[in-house]
Amino acid sequence: MKNLLQLVIIFVTFSAFTIGDEGVYTDVPNDSFYKGEQLTYKINFGIFSVGEAEMVIQDNFYRVNHRDCYKIDVYGKTTGMVDWVAKVDDHWGAYVDSAALVPHISYRNIKEGNYRKNEVIRFDHRSNQIEAKVKDKKTGEYKEPNYYYAPEDIRDMLAGYLYLRTMDFSKMKKGDEFTLSGFFEDTFYELDVVYKGTDKIKTKAGKFKAIKLVPIMPDNKLFDGEDSILVWISDDKNKIPLKIEAKMFIGSTGLELSDYKNLRNDLNKLD
Repeated sequence: MKNLLQLVIIFVTFSAFTIGDEGVYTDVPNDSFYKGEQLTYKINFGIFSVGEAEMVIQDNFYRVNHRDCYKIDVYGKTTGMVDWVAKVDDHWGAYVDSAALVPHISYRNIKEGNYRKNEVIRFDHRSNQIEAKVKDKKTGEYKEPNYYYAPEDIRDMLAGYLYLRTMDFSKMKKGDEFTLSGFFEDTFYELDVVYKGTDKIKTKAGKFKAIKLVPIMPDNKLFDGEDSILVWISDDKNKIPLKIEAKMFIGSTGLELSDYKNLRNDLNKLD
């Protein structure tokens, strides 16, 4: 369950680099999402429902670093019998520039069994610096921060998720690859993704026309093979995640859309 929640966030929040306004910001055209959006997902392991997740863009803009920002929050938790033996209650969030779609502040409050982590990351896009602070479990105070040099307008997971939804897939051909880059925890990452064309997908929220993507996974001890993860996003202006399937060495897991509210555009829903 812990690994699946991280997979959900990490994949759907891949990002890219941009440069702009006085060498700092570039506006990213966006007609895919807006304030107030709510997406709800069911998480499964095999045939069993084990949890749920919610992604929310809050109703108001927030002012950070003299810039208007979206506040986006992601909640993931176990449900049912799984909650008794391996309780997970995670909260990820970020303040994302409403024009440039880069993060100014991001945070994670992780509760997974006995494991705890509270982290705050600040992005200074003028000095290309990232400051990461983690709370000491014993004292409850934040430790001395770690600093990282960042490429211009680097994105974290949640800013990358919003940026992904602005990408134009209509010009891609089946089999085309693109590379996604970003920053997570203390690591800069790159991942190649294959565009697999369009598909029709059924979820608990209905049937939809979808874009199918396959990230090429490096050798690891968690996922079974390079094409072990399949991702479907809505084939419309919203580009919301509809479904994720993952083949792990310990079994198959995934999530699917169960409800949605306040989308900016109509979903490409099939009868």
